[in-house]
Amino acid sequence: MKPYWEDNDARITLYLGDMREILPTLGLQADLIVADPPYSETSLAWDRWPDGWPQLAATVASSMWCFGSMRMFLDRRDEFADWKLSQDIVGHDEGGQPIWGDVNVVWEKHNGTGFQRDRFRRVHEHALHWYRGPWSGTCHDVPRVPSTGAHTGGAKSVTRLQAPHMGAIGVGTWVDDGTRLMRSVIKVRSVRGKGRHPDEKPLPILMPLIEYACPEGGLVVDPFAGSGSTLDAARQAGRRAIGIELSEKYAQAAAKRLSALVLT
Repeated sequence: MKPYWEDNDARITLYLGDMREILPTLGLQADLIVADPPYSETSLAWDRWPDGWPQLAATVASSMWCFGSMRMFLDRRDEFADWKLSQDIVGHDEGGQPIWGDVNVVWEKHNGTGFQRDRFRRVHEHALHWYRGPWSGTCHDVPRVPSTGAHTGGAKSVTRLQAPHMGAIGVGTWVDDGTRLMRSVIKVRSVRGKGRHPDEKPLPILMPLIEYACPEGGLVVDPFAGSGSTLDAARQAGRRAIGIELSEKYAQAAAKRLSALVLT
């Protein structure tokens, strides 16, 4: 399969076509899939769910971030049977040796959409993390962000107690380095009106997802590449990436974006 576009050292590659036809021909094993599929919630011609893609994705990776609405995930839940849900971001907490790891990151937009006038204005999207196999074998390195509260620095012994249903995890040494774990609700401005694609995701929402679930130098696959946001974010995060895009219009936009000397 000939790439539609790739960079000089083949670290970033883009293919044109239906992911259900192209992905099986590549014979690859990736560290992470980042998917933003059509939600199939509008009458727009491009908003059509590609049947069977989650099962196909499970053949090439054991870790996946997938954007979507709650309606989408509930309507299509049977197609995710090959995956276990990591984060709702069962528990928001690992808690020992979980069967469910459960990451549901919520992206809070600055504007949102209002297709229906009889419902709340939707200013968020979900990004659910799915995995296969043992949780201990899945990359899950939570990004840290600067703390906005007081911190003293240095190391001190602390006793950390969890809620009763999680149990105690005992005494340990904690160093307050002025950072905290990134929170599961991420506020990032959308790119509406400025994007190359009508459903383009901004880099600040993609970067922490990639850094969390793909080791540095690892391979990210985006089966719905759009205008190349995931490929751009992966390259800036020091990861390799392969994208597949059905529309030549947007594949062309992605190639132009990725060819630029300075990525934006």
